Amino acid sequence: MIEKLIMYMSFPFVRYALIVGVLIALCSSLLGVTLVLKRYSYIGDGLSHVAFGALAIATVLNITNKMIIILPLTVISAILLLKKGTNSKVKGDASIAMISVGALAFGYLLMNLFPSSSNVSGDVCSTLFGSTSILTLTGEEVVICGILSVIVLIIFIFLYNRIFAVTFDENFANAVGTKVDFYNLIMATIIAVIIVLAMNLVGSLLISALVIFPALSAMSLIKSFRGVTIFSAISSFICAFVGIVASILWGTPVGATIVAVNVVLFLFCQVIGKLKR
Repeated sequence: MIEKLIMYMSFPFVRYALIVGVLIALCSSLLGVTLVLKRYSYIGDGLSHVAFGALAIATVLNITNKMIIILPLTVISAILLLKKGTNSKVKGDASIAMISVGALAFGYLLMNLFPSSSNVSGDVCSTLFGSTSILTLTGEEVVICGILSVIVLIIFIFLYNRIFAVTFDENFANAVGTKVDFYNLIMATIIAVIIVLAMNLVGSLLISALVIFPALSAMSLIKSFRGVTIFSAISSFICAFVGIVASILWGTPVGATIVAVNVVLFLFCQVIGKLKR
């Protein structure tokens, strides 16, 4: 098995998948802690469906660079959800569910009415559950993912104290002069960027797992915000690496394998946490 893995590592597409996978998982886990604590865990799923709807629009319009449509629409949706979710008649969880289902249905309807290929079901399945092959990643996508991931990490580290304050008590943070709306805007933008990047690897329906599971696993064992953040990042990194390697060796879908490894770690942390208590 080790010899087989070494042989696969000689191929560029395998290295691309490992680099992109661990970077996306790392960034997702950092924002995941904040989203879980703010009771917005489901936002990843909702925004991923918005990205799917935007992808359908870009496909129908035959736009080569689909990011021109997908990224702005996803960022706008993220901002609206985080800003209006608690201050409108349609509250956070209801607004996420509404946008999620609406965008998913709209995207699937467009792809059926204006099919870009003869295999619409295959295209939809690949988009929702991730590519069954890791051959789809290109060098350009890896470079873009690397740059954006580094930007996300720098922003998170630089604004760590502000994010901590906004996460736990927005009213207090606002009272002491912290620009809550501005930092919510930054977090919404980062979340949207991560989700758009993760679509090619794990698919629209599985992105939220990368956001939720590492944070919940960490919270089962650790009580401090910093400890949970660090543990979440490390565990997400390891799960992504193990999941991609397992998918390469056994020929399983990349996204589903990564999520399965995260689920196993979550169950293990739950057992350890109960034994400790």
